[in-house]
Amino acid sequence: MPRGEADSNAFEIVAVARGDHLEIHLDRFATNDPVTGAVLEVETPGGPARATENADGTYRLAAPWLAKNGRTELIFTVTVGDATDILPMTIQTARETAQSALPGAATHGERIGQTSILLALGGLVAGALLTAVALRGRRAAAIIAILAALTGVRETKAHEGHGHEEDKAQVAISAVSGERAQRLSDGTVFVPKTVQRIFALRTLVAEQAKHRKVTELPGRIIPDPNASGYVQSAVGGRLSAPAEGFPRLGTRVKQGDILGYVTPPIQAIDISDMRQRQGELDQQISIVERRFARYEQLAPSGAISRTQLEDTRLELEGLRERRASIEKSRRDPEPLIAPVAGVIAEGSAVAGQIVQPSSVVFNIIDPARLWVEALSFETVEPSQGARASTYTGRNYDLTYRGTGFADRSQSVPVHFAVTGNTAGLRAGQFLTVLVATDETKEGLAVPRSSVVRGSNGQDFVYEHVAPERFVARSVRTEPLDGDRVLIVSGFSPGKRVVSQGADLLDHVR
Repeated sequence: MPRGEADSNAFEIVAVARGDHLEIHLDRFATNDPVTGAVLEVETPGGPARATENADGTYRLAAPWLAKNGRTELIFTVTVGDATDILPMTIQTARETAQSALPGAATHGERIGQTSILLALGGLVAGALLTAVALRGRRAAAIIAILAALTGVRETKAHEGHGHEEDKAQVAISAVSGERAQRLSDGTVFVPKTVQRIFALRTLVAEQAKHRKVTELPGRIIPDPNASGYVQSAVGGRLSAPAEGFPRLGTRVKQGDILGYVTPPIQAIDISDMRQRQGELDQQISIVERRFARYEQLAPSGAISRTQLEDTRLELEGLRERRASIEKSRRDPEPLIAPVAGVIAEGSAVAGQIVQPSSVVFNIIDPARLWVEALSFETVEPSQGARASTYTGRNYDLTYRGTGFADRSQSVPVHFAVTGNTAGLRAGQFLTVLVATDETKEGLAVPRSSVVRGSNGQDFVYEHVAPERFVARSVRTEPLDGDRVLIVSGFSPGKRVVSQGADLLDHVR
C-alpha cells in the first residue's frame, strides 16, 4: 500500500493511499500526540486542495491522481493556531495490470504450452473412443477407465496448484498492506500510525541535565499522632454495646462519641462492704433528718440559731450524696469515648467480652492525615524534598516532620507527612521513600515507563527514529525519583525516546 512520510521540528505526517484518497495522520514531532483541528493545505498534481478532518482524528484528501503510475511530489502546509509549517512529501505509486494481479495468471509461453497439451489430449481421447467402438468389450472399458483416471489426475493437480497460488497471494497482500506492527529483520519495529494510536504511544526529547541524586529509604505508613487515638478501658470489666451497637470497621466517628461500655465486676466481699456502708449511711441520714425537722420547728421561736439549722441541712445533703454515689457505682458502667474524629481502623468488640485494664478496644485513625516513618542511615535535611512510592507505582509527595535521635538497627527514624490525596494508603503499609541529596549527577531523565527489562535482564528504551519506526537501545539507568529514572549511558541527548507504551512495543514480533 503506497505511503509517504514527512517531518519537521514541529510536526510529522504519514499519508497512506487508500483507493482514490489519502488517509493523513498528523502528530506532534516531539511528543507524538495526534494533532486535531489543524488546517492542511496540499499542493497536488491536480492543484491546491484542502484535507478534511475525520471523526477519529485523521485527515482525508481526495486524490484521483493516485491512479497514475510513478512518483508524486506533494507539499503540505500545516496551520495549527498561530503556528505554520511546510512539509514536502514523495509518494511512489505503481499500478499493476489486472491480468498480472490475478492469482494463477499465465504468461504467453505458458498459454502456448497449455494449448498444445490440450490438443494432444483431445487427439488421444478421440482415438480412444474410436478404439472402444471397434473393440467393444473389456479392453474398451479398460481404456476408457485409464483415460478417465488420467483426466481426473490432471484436474486435481490443477485445482491444487490454483489453491496454493491463492494462499500465496493472500500472504503477499497481508505483508504489503503494512497495517500491523512487526519487527523487521534489521531489529527495528515498524508500527503504522493506526497502531500507534491504539497503543497510545508518546515520546519526549531526551535532554542532558544535572539532577540531584536520590537515596532510597525503607518506610511504612503510620497515623498522624495528632489525628489518631486509642479507645482503652481504665478498669477491667465486661463489654456492652451502646443503643446503636458497636461501630464496624471503617465507620466514621466523631470526637466524644460513646462507642461502648465497660461494666466492672463486683466481688462478693465488696458487695458486703458496700451494703454495710449503705446501712450506716441510711442510719445517719435518718438521725439527721429527725434533727433537721426539730430545728425547723424551733428556729422560728428563736430557741436555736439559724446557723445550726443550715449546718444540719448541709450535713443531711452530704450524707444523701454519699449514699447515692455508692448506689451509682454498683449500677453505672464506664463509657468508652472516642478521643478524636476519624474511622475505626481496628476493633473486635463483642458484647459480654471481658477486657483487662488498659486494653485497646478500638483504634481510630483519620485516613486524610497520614505520616511515613522511614529508616535512614544518613542525615536528612529538612529542606530536601521527598517522595513515597508504593509497589503499584503510585507516588505521593512528603513533607519533612522530624528525625529521631535514638538508634534503631544502626539507623534513625525519620518522619514525613503525606501531602495531598492519601487514597490507596493504609496504616502499616510498606513503601519506598525517595529523598533528594546534595550530590548531583548528570544524565537523561525519562519516565520509568520508558525502560523495558529484556529477557536477558538488560534495560532497553525505544528510540523513535522515523514516523513509523522504532529502535531498541540498550541503556544503563539509575533511580532518580518516584516517576523518573536517569539514563547514564547508552542513549544520546536530543533524540526522541518512547515515554508511554514501550512495554507494548517490546511485545511486537
